[in-house]
Amino acid sequence: MGRYDHSPVKGNFVVHSRMHPHYPRVFPHTQQSNNFVSQAAVDLMRDNRSLWEEHVAWTRMTIISLIYKLPDINFVVARLLKNATDMGEMIRPLYGDAAAKKYSSLIQEHLLIAADLVKAAIAGNEQAAKMAEQKWYANADEISAFLNRVNPFLPEEEMRNMFYHHLDLTKQEALTMINKDFKKDIEIYDKIEKQAREMADTISDAMIKLYPNKFR
Repeated sequence: MGRYDHSPVKGNFVVHSRMHPHYPRVFPHTQQSNNFVSQAAVDLMRDNRSLWEEHVAWTRMTIISLIYKLPDINFVVARLLKNATDMGEMIRPLYGDAAAKKYSSLIQEHLLIAADLVKAAIAGNEQAAKMAEQKWYANADEISAFLNRVNPFLPEEEMRNMFYHHLDLTKQEALTMINKDFKKDIEIYDKIEKQAREMADTISDAMIKLYPNKFR
């Protein structure tokens, strides 16, 4: 089965068929030897969680605005894309300007492809949806490789599993909203929020492990 092989489901989306094992939570490693977590570490983890919670919240609002053709769509998308800039700024102090710029670009691409995928699904354009989906997973591969390059405590395969899970949940969210299965959609969004916090903690913990002297 190839990287982009997918199992069909009802509607215009398909759900990635690759099984993603539960990637390990590494949150406890933020503790110092005396079981004390510094204020700097708490601040980083709080700020990164906030960014990922905003990421999934504004993605959801964009999906809703696109599906229901709301007049706020341009404003919502602009706010969504600000999240990519903010994520780049979050890593700038530790990883530098070039890494911040690259991360922002990759996250922006991730968000824009997601919007294209939703638009194609709404229009019933299966070919466009398939192409967008392939680009989306290729972008996830790029993000995973990037995170591993800047921080060896983020194994590439683990990051790929994490981002594929994020994509799969987001596709399910959009599909259930398109099909007006609102109860199921809310259940999926609860999972999205939980997974987003796990992603944030994984990334933050690796930053703290790589630069322990900055988080004492």
